[in-house]
Amino acid sequence: MATTDATRDALSFDLASDSVRELNQRLHDGSGGPVKVLNPGGKHAIAVGLDAPYEVEIDGHVGYYCAGMNKQATVRIRGNCGVGVAENMMSGTVIVEGSASQSAGATARGGLLVIHGDSSARCGISMKGADIVVQGSVGHLSAFMAQRGALLVCGDAGEALGDSLYEARLYVRGTVAGLGADCVEKEMREEHREQIADLLRRAGVDGVAASDFRRYGSARRLYNFHVDNLGSY
Repeated sequence: MATTDATRDALSFDLASDSVRELNQRLHDGSGGPVKVLNPGGKHAIAVGLDAPYEVEIDGHVGYYCAGMNKQATVRIRGNCGVGVAENMMSGTVIVEGSASQSAGATARGGLLVIHGDSSARCGISMKGADIVVQGSVGHLSAFMAQRGALLVCGDAGEALGDSLYEARLYVRGTVAGLGADCVEKEMREEHREQIADLLRRAGVDGVAASDFRRYGSARRLYNFHVDNLGSY
């Protein structure tokens, strides 16, 4: 059963006894404030579909689609997370203190996703306006078909980075194993260094200089079908 900590006026849920359905319904019915989630135990779909200025702290590892469809809320995961964290996020902030599985931030339209560990394959796939900061490295096909927003990687990137990319900006500090179709390295201008510095500040990442990164983006050859590009499709 959910309890209230009077000293902090915070809701507290223990998922060793409370259900995820009860947690999510209570948050959907409320209007914001601090929330503590204990013993998540790798359960799926925790804190999904929020649309209020909550400050949710999850004390442990979570499963699939945690904080999916987030709007307004700040969700902090004190552990690792499964597939699709912050999937289709609209606004707010999701912070993963550990590492993330594949498809982190998939189709996210706004807000900020911060992963302090590594992120697996397809990080930022088809993102549509969100900003994603990964303090570690990302796996293959990250930012696949990304349309808008920014992916900033402080570590390395796997194969096929930015495959079939549209107008998202990709910044990588380490090595890139390979670029995907239509993704190329681009000139780093002052506006890009300013964006990197802002992303690092918002993500709380210290000791990393904006000048350490390289920028990648779309060569804009795949926007429309052209027979000369057939081999790239």
